[in-house]
Amino acid sequence: MLVADARTGEPHPLTKILVLGGYGGFGSRLSRRLAGDGFQVLIAGRNLETAQALARHLPNAMALQADRNGDIATILDEHKPFLLIDAAGPFQQSDDRVARSCIGAGVHYIDLADARDFVGAIGRLDQQAKATGVAVISGASSVPALSSAVVAELARDMQEVRSIEMSISASNRATAGASVASAILSYVGKPVRLWRGRRWRNVIGWHMLKRETYAIAGHRPLRRLVALADVPDHDLLVEGIVGRPSVLFRAGPEFAFQTLALWLLSWPVAWGWLTSLSEISRFLLPLQGLTARLGTARSAVTIEIKGTEQGAMRARRWTLIAENGDGVEIPTLPAQLLARALRDGHISPGARHAGGLLALADFRTLFRDLAISEEVTEAPYTPLYPRVMGSAFAHLAKPVRAMHEVFGDGGAKGEAVVTRGQSLAARLVAKVFGFPAAGKHVLHVSFVERNGVEQWTRDFSGQRFLSHLSNENGHLVERFGPFRFSFDLPMRDNGFCMEIRRWSFLRLPLPLFLAPQSVAHEWADNGRFQFDVPIALPFIGSVVHYRGWLEPID
Repeated sequence: MLVADARTGEPHPLTKILVLGGYGGFGSRLSRRLAGDGFQVLIAGRNLETAQALARHLPNAMALQADRNGDIATILDEHKPFLLIDAAGPFQQSDDRVARSCIGAGVHYIDLADARDFVGAIGRLDQQAKATGVAVISGASSVPALSSAVVAELARDMQEVRSIEMSISASNRATAGASVASAILSYVGKPVRLWRGRRWRNVIGWHMLKRETYAIAGHRPLRRLVALADVPDHDLLVEGIVGRPSVLFRAGPEFAFQTLALWLLSWPVAWGWLTSLSEISRFLLPLQGLTARLGTARSAVTIEIKGTEQGAMRARRWTLIAENGDGVEIPTLPAQLLARALRDGHISPGARHAGGLLALADFRTLFRDLAISEEVTEAPYTPLYPRVMGSAFAHLAKPVRAMHEVFGDGGAKGEAVVTRGQSLAARLVAKVFGFPAAGKHVLHVSFVERNGVEQWTRDFSGQRFLSHLSNENGHLVERFGPFRFSFDLPMRDNGFCMEIRRWSFLRLPLPLFLAPQSVAHEWADNGRFQFDVPIALPFIGSVVHYRGWLEPID
């Protein structure tokens, strides 16, 4: 193997790669892979004895003592590697000193970072990297390198992507290092910025719990509890995929009690009682070790996108299940692939994140040697209101149809005028349901569709209330907490009305004569969606009445 040195242009017989954290949980696996590819691997870290122990078992490997926060420039000058790969982490609180040292030494740089801010900021080194003729690549890990490759494959031929949901669940037997624990704890209970409902909003880290099913035909499915994690994809995929879709990434360990324990610990941080949970990271590894022999050796990943192709709505889902503990290999695969690409001269100089640099086909060349199965499924989708209204939906005015073609994620903005009942009973009911205060409001509505059920979150000048809508026996059902209301949707003008036919509490039927007296009306006027929603109760009178207009947010 003859490869030109990045600084001198002179060939040397073995391409040297310096791996910071090369004996760690991910670093040791990466070092073995690089040695297997014929690279000369310099295994570097703070503990020289540990590095030496690994180097003795690998061909063309040697150990170095190095600290990523120390004088990396001197080490680069002495050993003159072709490439440095930073697998040490954590990157959540790191600066870019290692990458800058590589640029100064004319050494290519790759890291396994999944820290949102760190990966997103790497582009600021682009001009310097190009001037020196080296590649600086951040995020060569499961996210954003693999995730973006999968999304690109799923979104192929789609004109618009509306939502992307991803989750990863690791085997309990996978060894989690201190850097992984620190990375997770850095955002537990902290605000995580998400693009949802066509606007940015903050959600609490490690909340939004979901029971995820990972299923591949012919394999036993996995069901795991996962929670919101903060990753670079929350920025990169929003800006990089046609349609500016909402992006939501969840993660979780194998056992639900572990996920729930972190969720409980998140509340003191969210309430401001604790600054963060990072200080307890050193206690997690011993606790994890107590259960390390329990569970399975199975890990899984799933990515689902929802979008439109030639006017039709489609949901595509990619699922990967790794057996025999091979799931822990996956975060190292992007760096191995990119190291090969750099060796072969397929990556141009400059600084950028790893998203979009690799294709799913590249990963499949490595999946073949692992106990990994994957599958892509696709399903068409018909929105809720067309399913309820049937052929009548096509006769609605275009702005009304547009407001009710909910798939994946969407949002609308407009204005509303609210009046409220003045009696004590009316004010109490309005408070219980979270209805908005009287007055003129800036209005934003977020739409989220999941499994055919829509969640509408109405934001009146910062005061939010939400409901869930579904189809039951040909009727539109709207749920506010334990209350469910079933509606007919007769046509009126160029829109429709919502007429209550039954209601229930905890699914126990209630007398119709006690039901809210409400006939909501939706129509179009001057090219805008209009709404008028009066709500009154028997013996109480008017509770709230809101009316106004909305238009979808592009």
